[in-house]
Amino acid sequence: MAQFKPFNMDSIPIEEQFMNWKEIVKAPYDRNSVDAYTRTRVILMNGIENASVLMSHAMERMTVDPEIKRQMALIRRIDSMQQQTVDWLNPANQTIIETTLGYEQVAVDLTANLARNESDPYVKQTLDFALLEDFDHLYRYSCLYDYLEGGDYDTVVQGKTEVKPGRPTSVEHRHPDDTMRKHYNKDTADIKTKMNCLTIVAGEQQTELFYKTHGNMYSDELARQLYSEIADVEEEHVTQYGLLGDPRETMLEKSALMQLCEAYVYFSCAQTESDSRIRAIWEDFMRMEISHFEACANLLEKYEGRDIRNIVQADVIEPLVVFESNKDYVNRVIEEQLDLTPQNMEYLRFREIADEWSTFRFQWKMNKAGVPSEEVVGKAKSELAQRDQAKDIKQFKNQVAKRTEDLMTGRPAPPM
Repeated sequence: MAQFKPFNMDSIPIEEQFMNWKEIVKAPYDRNSVDAYTRTRVILMNGIENASVLMSHAMERMTVDPEIKRQMALIRRIDSMQQQTVDWLNPANQTIIETTLGYEQVAVDLTANLARNESDPYVKQTLDFALLEDFDHLYRYSCLYDYLEGGDYDTVVQGKTEVKPGRPTSVEHRHPDDTMRKHYNKDTADIKTKMNCLTIVAGEQQTELFYKTHGNMYSDELARQLYSEIADVEEEHVTQYGLLGDPRETMLEKSALMQLCEAYVYFSCAQTESDSRIRAIWEDFMRMEISHFEACANLLEKYEGRDIRNIVQADVIEPLVVFESNKDYVNRVIEEQLDLTPQNMEYLRFREIADEWSTFRFQWKMNKAGVPSEEVVGKAKSELAQRDQAKDIKQFKNQVAKRTEDLMTGRPAPPM
């Protein structure tokens, strides 16, 4: 597979990157014949572009220099056009829940790929931790797909990603205090770690926004509640992943890294894309993003006197981000980490959590009137619903519920 060498890549001058309406809106892929991982690449790159635009808008509100503002506006407009092109590759006859299954397939196989190629132990643990939660979301939405549309989840994931419970969504609802995480050190972190963090924040942020803007389109009460429940977990994920980044990175530094991330992930997508038409889009947009990266690097040098090479500290960024089946890896993480729980920015076994854990009270409040992610299982066909009876999953779920109830009702908790 080709290597991504950001300082030795072809680029397209920014002034040549504007597109007309016919160029922006391209023909969508065929819902019935598309490869599942083409769909996931479309979803991921939509999220990457949205993250870049949102970051740029935040920067413009905190910057006084007119040249920086103009340069950010120029890059942002191109990124916005790219985002529309990418998002419009989704076909109109792909239902909301089918797109949702694609989002969760992104979450599972992207997170697994990043975790498998992460050198920072704490960042890797954070990825592994959330992986089991997104894995469970894929199962819950698969149940909803069966209930709402009589659909078979495998027509979307195509057997590439396993569908069964992970860490139950019902136990994922944590007090905001328990979403706090440590950040990497900007001066010593590997560039791959920085790319991984930017990539996963973009993916999870887009997932949260999609659920919050599409869950309300259902008239079915349970569907609306499930989208709301899982969107709230995605908010936790965006928070925890965002906190992994070093806050000491300047705005111009973060902007340069974001543009580098766009180029890096577009390049990654192009290397494994099976659809030649869409691969050409990834390749063109990668060359555009190299120009954006160079423009941000120039701003960094002019206004901060810093050489971007001293920040990247690598001529090659590897390995690439690849969508592939991760069944063995995910099952191993489930077996080893199902009962991990965050407290005080560390990951502990549930039995090690103190009774004063703020999430006990929070979870009691959130789940007391019923849990949509549990209720939806009962709506699915028996074969799919039966998967929720896996012994280890059920035992852990009951253990958390029992201890929470005992603490909140004043009954003495049994010895652990």
